[in-house]
Amino acid sequence: MGAGVSSLFFGTGAAATAAGTGMGDLPELCAAEVLLRLDAPEICALARLNRAFRGAAGADFVWEAKLPENYRHLIGYVEGGGEEGRRRRRRAGKKEIYARLSRPVTFDDGTKEFWLEKSKGRVCMALSSKALVITGIDDRRYWTHMPTTESRFQSVAYLQQIWWFEVVGELDFSFPVGTYSLYFRIHLGKFSKRFGRRVCSSEHIHGWDKKPVRFQLSTSDGQNALSQCYLDEPGSWVLYHAGDFVASKPGEALKLKFSMAQIDCTHTKGGLCIDSVLVYPKGFRPEKVVTGRVSEMRS
Repeated sequence: MGAGVSSLFFGTGAAATAAGTGMGDLPELCAAEVLLRLDAPEICALARLNRAFRGAAGADFVWEAKLPENYRHLIGYVEGGGEEGRRRRRRAGKKEIYARLSRPVTFDDGTKEFWLEKSKGRVCMALSSKALVITGIDDRRYWTHMPTTESRFQSVAYLQQIWWFEVVGELDFSFPVGTYSLYFRIHLGKFSKRFGRRVCSSEHIHGWDKKPVRFQLSTSDGQNALSQCYLDEPGSWVLYHAGDFVASKPGEALKLKFSMAQIDCTHTKGGLCIDSVLVYPKGFRPEKVVTGRVSEMRS
């Protein structure tokens, strides 16, 4: 931990030896005060250091400070309904609740899920392509559902060719207070594995350089965002930024409507995979992000 911290806890020279004290003798309440200033992974790492931090790391008040303010609402989505499920959730410690919410919690027949980003405890969300309204999705001349391990939902929608391209979605959810970004996770080209190696076919990629794709986002409390950009990143998954929104009222559900479209019917477009729509805390970017020309308005 470094000389400065060591001298702080152990003292220096013969005095420390005579006292025979160490970090393990730190009062648990003092250790908990240290942990309150750390992120979740740092708490878990420090808990392995000695018995004082190990004991403090199990304290409910430490983990409740790391949970989002609406964690009681969020834990209600966890599997195990009925009275027994409610009793089990009431008995759970705050550390256990944090750990459970850090794993994906599915809802709406498995087409949507949310989880806590482990470092800061912020809510993230994903909606599968099957949760979206996609023009022509039931016509196999245009679209197919392609199984893949590259999607958290194990399936993506692949477009061969279409004139009218439009994808629309809705979400009604109680977000913790904060600012969030909404993305479409898109892949240009059809990918597969051959002899253990990932290969990508550009056979059907066309039309995306003719006109930009238009992304829109609106909320039930009057926030609106509009952006547009050309799709020109073949061969890899990219997050296309549709816009940002602010959740400002704790405990109140916010309804989102969002879309991506390229409906100029003077040309066809194809060769596109749609995996999901993602909602992340603003600034959290685990993958490559493309942001187009953006116009945002808030009431």
